[in-house]
Amino acid sequence: PVSIFPRWNFLLLATNQLINHLDKVPVMSKDEFKTKAIIRTSVGSQRPLNPQHQHIGDFTESIQKICTTIEIIRLKEPEDIFPAYKKALSRKDGKSTILVEYGDYYNEK
Repeated sequence: PVSIFPRWNFLLLATNQLINHLDKVPVMSKDEFKTKAIIRTSVGSQRPLNPQHQHIGDFTESIQKICTTIEIIRLKEPEDIFPAYKKALSRKDGKSTILVEYGDYYNEK
């Protein structure tokens, strides 16, 4: 499955499912059950218009500290985007992937 959350701030509403289910099921099942999913989210753009705090949060580091089986990939350069999505889709290890885009980079890079 692929889930799209336009902003980290919206993904916060799903942290129970993200952490207690998607991340911990492989641990609780001793790797007998894999929960491979792709989650796309972004840090909201601040330029040319700043939409304020409920749209520009970057919770990447916090979620990385909590999750033990999900890989989080920051997409900071345009050339990183396709390889990261391809890796998330074709990975054979059964791991889930969170891909973090940056809204300000759409017009700047």
